[in-house]
Amino acid sequence: MPSIQINDTTIHYLRTGVAGGPRLLLSHSLFFDLSMFEPLIELLKDRFEIVAYDHRGQGASGRKGALDMDNLTRDAAALIAALDFGPCQVAGNSMGGFVALRLAARYPHLVAGCIVMGSSADLEHKLAAFEPLVEDLARNGPADHIDTLMHIMFGDDIFSDPAREPLLAHWRSKMLDLDTGIGAAARGVIHRQSVLPEIALLEVPLLVLAGEQDHAYSIELSQQIVDTSGHGDMYVIPGAGHSVALEAPEAVAQRIGDFAEA
Repeated sequence: MPSIQINDTTIHYLRTGVAGGPRLLLSHSLFFDLSMFEPLIELLKDRFEIVAYDHRGQGASGRKGALDMDNLTRDAAALIAALDFGPCQVAGNSMGGFVALRLAARYPHLVAGCIVMGSSADLEHKLAAFEPLVEDLARNGPADHIDTLMHIMFGDDIFSDPAREPLLAHWRSKMLDLDTGIGAAARGVIHRQSVLPEIALLEVPLLVLAGEQDHAYSIELSQQIVDTSGHGDMYVIPGAGHSVALEAPEAVAQRIGDFAEA
């Protein structure tokens, strides 16, 4: 897969799907990489031209530079411009949703629609709980916290379904392979600023998807995005947890397809 130099870093990305079709940018969660979207891409690649990418500080992208949400948003805007990919639908899960909302508010000329999954527009409500975890990730890596991370990132149903065991084993292994640098990326996530004042002025079409079993961000935080923006739709995805795009790709693909057509 290719990479590109933008905003003083290297961004690793995948471009696939129908050339000339509706454009869709996929922005991944903390602790993941662009491969979290593989099931979703498989469902949408015959309808959309798709770019998925690794955020600075994660996956195969560069590690240097600030990892706050504002800089990650600048990376995404620079990627869209460099690939001549705008205006596009921007879909982000969790951390990717933080980026998607900032893109839609600050670079509306690049964004045809904003799709937010398992995310929030507010500051971190669980900072006191998350901060010790994040600081230990930065010192020691994820090994001592892998069960906690898996609980945060996935809903209850997926753990009780034998058919999903390979998926869970894959991502458990991937998270265990993360080094202490993931702490800096996580620090950028939990110390983000609220963008509620910015999305109160949002004019970009908006779709918000919440996992019914999300252990990180409540359904109320998803509804807050729609309520604050004054437009858009919010749907709860049954049986899904925080990693909505990965846990329920069929339901997400249907919602994205309907949203883009509308």
